[in-house]
Amino acid sequence: MMHTDDGRLQALRARAYALAESGRFDGAHAVEQALIAEGWPNAGAALQSSYTRKAISERCMAATKTH
Repeated sequence: MMHTDDGRLQALRARAYALAESGRFDGAHAVEQALIAEGWPNAGAALQSSYTRKAISERCMAATKTH
């Protein structure tokens, strides 16, 4: 069961990074809301780490500079 949960969290984080790199979002909160809208109910828990939120925000900022 733990392996499945880890896989889901990895998939959710990968999706979060992809959304952040799309250039459509201005930060981690916006990406989290998009994930919830896509049907990832555990998005808040998966993105609660400050490291993950910072990485998402940095990717959002970098993407908006290139788009």
